Amino acid sequence: MKLAFSTLGVPGMPVPDVVDLAASCGYDGVELRAHPEEPVHPGLTPAQRASVAVRFAEAGVAVLGVAGYARVAGAGPDEPVMAELDALVRLARDVGAPYVRVFPGGGERPAQEADADAARRLGTIAPVAADAGVRVLLETHDSHRRAQDAVRVLGPVGHGSVGALWDVLHTWLGGEEPDASFPALAPHLGYVQVKDVASVEETAPLPLGAGVLPLGACVGTLSRAGWDGWLCWEYEKRWHPQAADFVQLAGPGAEYLRGLVAAAPAAT
Repeated sequence: MKLAFSTLGVPGMPVPDVVDLAASCGYDGVELRAHPEEPVHPGLTPAQRASVAVRFAEAGVAVLGVAGYARVAGAGPDEPVMAELDALVRLARDVGAPYVRVFPGGGERPAQEADADAARRLGTIAPVAADAGVRVLLETHDSHRRAQDAVRVLGPVGHGSVGALWDVLHTWLGGEEPDASFPALAPHLGYVQVKDVASVEETAPLPLGAGVLPLGACVGTLSRAGWDGWLCWEYEKRWHPQAADFVQLAGPGAEYLRGLVAAAPAAT
């Protein structure tokens, strides 16, 4: 399995410093938070996008994905959501990222309505993403935090350029064990976000292995299935400024993940 981290853990860090951190700590790639307060976002010029791609390529570090904030299951007209999706797909293409992360964002809407809107929007962006060489991934999050919730949307879409991002925290908060989440997501899975927290009530980020999330079970489930994709550490420093500095945790976190992978059972 390949390792990445999200720039959510290093808010505002310049791209050269992000690349250096990944390379020095042995990460294979980086997930870029695509927000206007960050160095990489849809407002970048073509030259700026090219510069980002070159910087990562020269260091041998992959841009795993751009983490956008489009909410595909949200209420309202399609046009603003589609414009946001289109902008994220084009950004990913230009910086060399194979994936775009989007949220459900269905809120308290009836599930049938939220599912239908999400499937329609994702189905519409799918050919655009295919032409760009990008996959749009629906994260297990908020209104669709369990695998079984996400596949209600992904099944009807039925397109290879739309898939799932498995956020281990949210499936766990939804009461799913890894050996239930993975089989449901497997046909759609792009990559996996890992993290750690103290409890259901205390979700501030912790160093990997210091909390209660079933990370070993997750990696074990993936390994038994022969999955060799990406594990991306999403350390939510942006939302928890009091949390420990990610720069000091990045190296030990990579070692922890490598240890889990090394100890995981082989494919059967």
